[in-house]
Amino acid sequence: MQQRCFSIGIAALALVALATPAHAERKPPYYASLKASKARMRTGPGRNYPTNWFYQRRGLPIKVLASYGAWVKVRDPDGAEGWMQANLLDDKRTAIVAGGVAELHSSPSGDSHISWRAAPGVVGKISACSGGWCWFDAGGRAGYVEQARIWGTDPGETVR
Repeated sequence: MQQRCFSIGIAALALVALATPAHAERKPPYYASLKASKARMRTGPGRNYPTNWFYQRRGLPIKVLASYGAWVKVRDPDGAEGWMQANLLDDKRTAIVAGGVAELHSSPSGDSHISWRAAPGVVGKISACSGGWCWFDAGGRAGYVEQARIWGTDPGETVR
C-alpha cells in the first residue's frame, strides 16, 4: 500500500512538471507576449486581487519582472505594472512601435531603402536583433527597424 501511494505521488509530480510552462523556468526579467486574446492584470498574485487593467490584444509585448507560483509580475508598454497568470503569456518575442512613426528598412542600416513605415502602436514579431537593429514583421510587412524605435527589447539586447 505504501509503495502504491509513493508511485501515485511520483506520477502526480511528473504531471505537474510537464504542465509547467517553459517560461516559468526562466529567470526574470525577460520579455514575453500575450498568448490570450483577453487577459487581466491584477494588483496582486491571485484571482482574489482586483483587476487594474484588461487587455484584448493578443501578441502585445510584456516584460516579466518577477514570478510567484503560477503568477508573474509584469510591465506593459505604457509602464503599468501588475500581476498576470503565467499561462496567459507566450515566449514568442514581439515588439510595439513606440513614439512616432518607425521606418522599416531593407537592411540594418539607416542608409538602406525604406521598405515601409509603421505607425505608433503597431505590434509585430521580432526574430532577430543585433547592432541596434531588429527584424520586425507585422502581418507580413517586414523590415529592419532601429531597436530604439520599438518597445519589447532592452537597449543593445541581442535576440536570436
